[in-house]
Amino acid sequence: MSTAGLVAEASGGVYRIRLDGGALVDAALRGRIKLERRSGDKVVIGDRVTLERSGDQWVIERVEPRRSELLRRGAGGRRAKVVVANLDEILVVVAAGDPEPRLGLIDRLLVIAEANALPATLVVNKADLPGAQDRVAGLARLYGGIGYPVLGVSATAGSGLQEFAERVCRGCSALVGPSGVGKSSLLNALAPGLDLRVGQVSHRTGWGRHTTVSGRMISLPCGGTVADTPGFGDAGLWGVDPREVASCFPEIAARANECQFRGCSHLAEPGCAVRHAVEAGEIAGSRSESYRALRSEA
Repeated sequence: MSTAGLVAEASGGVYRIRLDGGALVDAALRGRIKLERRSGDKVVIGDRVTLERSGDQWVIERVEPRRSELLRRGAGGRRAKVVVANLDEILVVVAAGDPEPRLGLIDRLLVIAEANALPATLVVNKADLPGAQDRVAGLARLYGGIGYPVLGVSATAGSGLQEFAERVCRGCSALVGPSGVGKSSLLNALAPGLDLRVGQVSHRTGWGRHTTVSGRMISLPCGGTVADTPGFGDAGLWGVDPREVASCFPEIAARANECQFRGCSHLAEPGCAVRHAVEAGEIAGSRSESYRALRSEA
């Protein structure tokens, strides 16, 4: 007898499956599935699977086709790593302070979302810290002007949680961002019964300590499903041609057709409308720097 479910956790070749009826079971992967050609890992959190009972053990017999993937460069840069399957949206979470937000990392995560054709929202946590409102406003001007929704929230004070809930209580979303910014704290504030482990930022390094050590799918009481992922402190692109990086920057893509030369790289060619827009302050210098860095990396 077969049954279907969602991969809620994956660690060391053991998969925790949330059956459609709500029960959680552990399952192993059928040998033949390991031979199938798939991008990145054979089975990841968010995958829909069909299980069969084999003695006293559940076995994954089939993995359904994925409608979307959050794909990044794996360790060593030699293979793809699928972080989550079947997402509807990515929430890029940073902190207004402690640790300080890094524009280069925000851009990198937004580009990963664009490369995977997933809509993205920027969530700025710790908006209750002294001076945080100015920082939230600055990020809203920069990224809101490009077209990304920007939410200022505080897991501690509770501000902005209603709008955050409207995002995570619909469909399947992923929280991505560096450690220490409060991803687990936000989910705890939204649903206290989750009791997710949280940590503190190291005062020596200014970096967050990892509290989510492996990805997991969390079912929220409001009906949404959230992928809680390990910190994306060094997320790399995978499978993006250098010529396609510009299309992952909406404000650069919008100017590309105005360039003098077709196929302009926006790096040194004369008559480049993108570089002219940067010089005129119409495209942020930080975004131009991120584009150059990511194109070079690709």
